[in-house]
Amino acid sequence: MDKDLSNYREVYQKGALLENNIPENPIELFRNWFLQADNDSSVHEANAMAVSTIGLDQFPKTRVVLLKRFTWEGFIFYTNYNSEKGKAIAQNPKVCLSFFWPALERQIIIKGKAEKLAKNLSDGYFESRPDGSKLGAWASQQSEKIATREALDKQLETVTKQFEGAAIPRPAHWGGYLVKPISMEFWQGRPNRMHDRICYQLDKEYNWIISRLQP
Repeated sequence: MDKDLSNYREVYQKGALLENNIPENPIELFRNWFLQADNDSSVHEANAMAVSTIGLDQFPKTRVVLLKRFTWEGFIFYTNYNSEKGKAIAQNPKVCLSFFWPALERQIIIKGKAEKLAKNLSDGYFESRPDGSKLGAWASQQSEKIATREALDKQLETVTKQFEGAAIPRPAHWGGYLVKPISMEFWQGRPNRMHDRICYQLDKEYNWIISRLQP
């Protein structure tokens, strides 16, 4: 199979990112961009982000998860701690998060370190989930091989019966991560591939240093 994609092109011209119009703290700029994406009807799931880790096999791997909260400290998502990504983070907590909103011609790349949330915070979020999602967290041994779809459905059926008529607690192997950023790069598409790239880098005194990168 041979498919030539060399003529696939877009002209980026919806915005600009200039030093005279950005805040000192990148979390504030993230908040502004996220709210614009979230309020744009052409953006589906503005909180979808790619999470990249270095696996136990030393290969990088990227998958899409949902951002569930962001604070001045960083970015929170939830997963199975025994999953492939959970095991990778346990070995190497350095991760990269990436948001891409094509409708706005914007991208954000975040490097940081992931740490487990306090148990009570994971408990609080788990309690807010629909029962189906709670049962799924118990039923799936995330990233482990399974013979058939029917076998997977059987596992869900088993835990559904187990918790029938009872509260569904958070499994100990499931919870949240907080990614504390050390750098955040904001990318705004511009004509002729002369894109705006503004990078915030945390220094040793925990001050954000702002630089422009060439496209």
